[in-house]
Amino acid sequence: MLPSFEITHDLNISSKLTETLIKVVEETVTGKEIAIAFSGGLDCGIITAIASESAVSIKLYTVGTENSYDVNEAKKMAKSLDIDCEHLLITEGNLIKNIHEMIEITKTTNPIVLSFEVPLFYVSKYSKENYVMTGQGADELFAGYSKYVGLPEYKLRDLMKTDMEKLVSTTLPHEQAVSRYFGKTVLYPYLDSRVLDISKKMDVKDLIFGEVRKNCLRRVAVNIGWSEIAVKRKKAAQYGSGTMDILRKIAKQKGVTISEIIRGISIGEY
Repeated sequence: MLPSFEITHDLNISSKLTETLIKVVEETVTGKEIAIAFSGGLDCGIITAIASESAVSIKLYTVGTENSYDVNEAKKMAKSLDIDCEHLLITEGNLIKNIHEMIEITKTTNPIVLSFEVPLFYVSKYSKENYVMTGQGADELFAGYSKYVGLPEYKLRDLMKTDMEKLVSTTLPHEQAVSRYFGKTVLYPYLDSRVLDISKKMDVKDLIFGEVRKNCLRRVAVNIGWSEIAVKRKKAAQYGSGTMDILRKIAKQKGVTISEIIRGISIGEY
């Protein structure tokens, strides 16, 4: 049985979003060999399912520590999709090295940004394909963060707007600096103007239904025949990948904060 997101406030807008995402993803991947930063979740699951019909080839890359949440979810979802998935393993040694390299490339020193950008950095660095597709932007457009639940509509809209501004001003420049460095192009189907236009027309119940976030996107997954994707739960990249577990472990061992660890990595102390 499907959870409560089946009761969508506006079925017409979910149908329109489905049609638009199919069109956008197909246009984005046609004629290309695609790497997908794949956590096994809702956002990447939808674009992977659609892209599999149009791309020249698709390779999924999941980034995480051994038996991390994302790795386990990605393996199960990749098997259902019948698409090859490579595990890019995060260890304490290679995480420190790669965060140091990320700082050198992007000049980013914000520990939060660095921690949640680890998976895309690994995919950009180690994938063989020239194009990397990501589900970036879905949380900001369709109310994917837990902090949005229970907010009155005016506060929800304001916070979503602020988060989108941060994405555009901070996250995307960081990611594009990384992709350029490794000779890759990052593809963002959720940030296509046609998808943005639809998101602006959504009622709050299309975004959050009770405590179910990204309500309308879950309906999209059902519409394209993937109820298994529709019920996926979100875990932030830094936690799902195990990145934060490693940073916390290092910080505890050294008796410092994670911010101090990041500063130490940036100057070559670790």
